[in-house]
Amino acid sequence: MRSLSRLPRTALLAVALAAVLTGCSPGDLTFSNESPSEVTVSIGDEEYAIEGWGGVSILGAGCSQGDITVGFESGKTLVVDGPVCPDERVVIGEGTVDLQPTGN
Repeated sequence: MRSLSRLPRTALLAVALAAVLTGCSPGDLTFSNESPSEVTVSIGDEEYAIEGWGGVSILGAGCSQGDITVGFESGKTLVVDGPVCPDERVVIGEGTVDLQPTGN
């Protein structure tokens, strides 16, 4: 009986440890476009268009698996070194990209 009561706690600890070791943290990836122009955000094979003065949250995404690329209407691209995690939001300006704490 004792080993059965310890099993769920042990399994939960293993999942939490795996998340820490892989750099994954639960939560949403958030992007804010604080410019008047549309931008394109690429995360791996996924691509998101964000309208001027708009934003996107990828619910439950956790940390990005790699870098994030932001493409501007001018043709300029900027790369944010990954992983980016839910404790930061990607803030896009006119030709700029910045990471800011989310307060999580």
